[in-house]
Amino acid sequence: MTAPQPDPDQDFLAFWRERHLGVLAIPRAAGGIHLAPVGVTYDHERRLARVITSGASHKVRHLAAAGERARVSVCQVDGARWSTLEGTATVTSAPEAVAEAERRYTERYRRPRVNPRRVAIEITVTRVMGSVRPGG
Repeated sequence: MTAPQPDPDQDFLAFWRERHLGVLAIPRAAGGIHLAPVGVTYDHERRLARVITSGASHKVRHLAAAGERARVSVCQVDGARWSTLEGTATVTSAPEAVAEAERRYTERYRRPRVNPRRVAIEITVTRVMGSVRPGG
């Protein structure tokens, strides 16, 4: 009799629920990559990663310069475990989208401080890479 094998999808989802900071990579208009440490959440059903930030942040300015649906990636690392979500990003200030991003951030990290200029960066995930990924 063989022992049950761990479910790679559940390992992946658990990794994205554990408290880890991520690094968001955004292209700069003048070339190069802007890297920023972020709190990030992942909605597996919608294949959507979310980052909350101020509307005046460098992240938002770089995304605006990159144009609609800029290609970005966000990763997290824990020792030898790592996972990268890659996709297209949009910035939204829609109250319901920001509230959902804040709710998810609160679940994973802690309640964010009040910020009336808060927006949500929504990343539609098109590719997953790493030692922890769906399907193993």
